[in-house]
Amino acid sequence: MLAPGPSSLTATLLLLMRSVQALRVVGDFADRLLATDLPALPGPQRREVVGFVARRVDGLPDFTRLGVLIIGSFFRLVLAVPGGWGLARLLMKLPLPLVAEYPRLVRSLGFAYVWEHWPATRPDGAQP
Repeated sequence: MLAPGPSSLTATLLLLMRSVQALRVVGDFADRLLATDLPALPGPQRREVVGFVARRVDGLPDFTRLGVLIIGSFFRLVLAVPGGWGLARLLMKLPLPLVAEYPRLVRSLGFAYVWEHWPATRPDGAQP
């Protein structure tokens, strides 16, 4: 029997990742990032925004979703260690291909949701 080739490995990964809900992978990171960028955004609204980000990631095409979830899993591991948020913030500042795009994706989805649903929101996230 032949060992699985790259195409069957990719198909297996895509199948496994399809069963993973994005909220479990991106939720903690999105929450921390939005709490840092929009510190005055009330908790219930922030949770709503995090849910939106996760739903949008769940709706990505399979291969793109796989990449986002892999990078999201890496950031989830970073957040699990003591001082993980500081390390994650350092990684976000480095010009690392793809890794630097993940926070930008989460931030852009989150900001778009906030200012579309609550257009009077102040730059710090405070509600009028």
